[in-house]
Amino acid sequence: MYRFDRTEYDKRMEWYKDARFGMFIHWGLYAIPARGEWIRSVEEVPKEEYMKYFREFNPVDFDAKAWAKAARDAGMKYVVLTAKHHDGFCLFDSKHTDFKSTNTKCGRDFVKEFVEAVRGEGLRVGLYFTLLDWYHEDYPHYGDKNHPMRNNKAYTNENRNFDNYLTYMHNQVREICTNYGKLDILWFDFSYDDMRGEKWRATELVDMVRSLQPEVIIDNRLEVSGEGYGSLASGNPMPYHGDFVSPEQIIPPNGIQDVNGEDLVWESCVTMNNNWGYCAEDHYFKPASMLIKKLVECVSKGGNMLLNVGPDAKGNIPIESMEILHEIGRWMKKNKESIYGCGKAGIEKPDFGRVTRRGNHLYFHIYENTIGPVPLQGFKKEEVKGIRYLATGAEIPISDSWVHSDYPDMVFANLGPDPVLLDAVDTVLDVVLK
Repeated sequence: MYRFDRTEYDKRMEWYKDARFGMFIHWGLYAIPARGEWIRSVEEVPKEEYMKYFREFNPVDFDAKAWAKAARDAGMKYVVLTAKHHDGFCLFDSKHTDFKSTNTKCGRDFVKEFVEAVRGEGLRVGLYFTLLDWYHEDYPHYGDKNHPMRNNKAYTNENRNFDNYLTYMHNQVREICTNYGKLDILWFDFSYDDMRGEKWRATELVDMVRSLQPEVIIDNRLEVSGEGYGSLASGNPMPYHGDFVSPEQIIPPNGIQDVNGEDLVWESCVTMNNNWGYCAEDHYFKPASMLIKKLVECVSKGGNMLLNVGPDAKGNIPIESMEILHEIGRWMKKNKESIYGCGKAGIEKPDFGRVTRRGNHLYFHIYENTIGPVPLQGFKKEEVKGIRYLATGAEIPISDSWVHSDYPDMVFANLGPDPVLLDAVDTVLDVVLK
């Protein structure tokens, strides 16, 4: 019987909780129609029609090193690539299908190039692998919640053998866990309706993964989707429990706790615009200033942020995404100590921003200046060793102004006469306690 080992789990999760910031990459055939990665399902596209993108696929500008460098320069610590998405197309050289990148015009194993490039930048390697497959003949078609042919009675499920599909899927997971060296993250996607847990032969699957990649971190989507916490939160973890909870397109209002009120490890996966895969008409990009603050919010609540890019059909990360990554990287270069290895501060959120903490360092993230000196709640003056601007190291004196004499037990920081903050997006104060 499987028994959850807390010590082993905590050791496995150490680097991940320290990293806090990663890049998600959604990329595949769907970059050609450029209407998002769910195009086959949303538009109910038949397989025969979708195959034209397979015959055309030839990303002449693909450069895994450029992707990895973009992630590193943005301050990210790990990168997760869609080795296979729901359309069933593989970016790796699988022996179990012809529907793979090595059989396209380019003839390349993109997973191989990706993992080598990411490791070359000193980053952790993650692979996304979907449990769904709209290409495989033995995956449920008619009546399935998501399959492109779900409404077409001509695609009856008679003579479809789901066990054959599971064997195929397990064999492909074995390939990515065997052929590409050490994996740091295996990001499964996703469970729905009755397709969850042992429907995927999940215990067998995870046993195999752990035997091949004993230190790999696995998400919780063998049990749930972007909603739901999984069995680790129940206090009775199943053998296929997720190592972290994976909220999608939302930052949990209060972090995430288990049934006993203990904090769980979680990661919010977030798009830059409104699609995961490349979408030519979607220019609704979140500003870098917003994403910096959302990263801080995740860390202040004890979580990670996995920020997505969707490269185009030629293999280029969109220019809007690159500009955002550059701005985030510029801020991270000066303020990364307030992100890496940080978590909840254990003090009340201030009106002007948020607080992250690492040991005796409290990082006050100031989004808007205050009238008068800045109130730093949660400790007394005699507990403070010093206050510095994190970006420059410049000393900030504790204020002795008469204007806050009504609050003798509160510490106030004197930022000087200029009402304009050092950094208009997020000015970070490093408060060191004794």
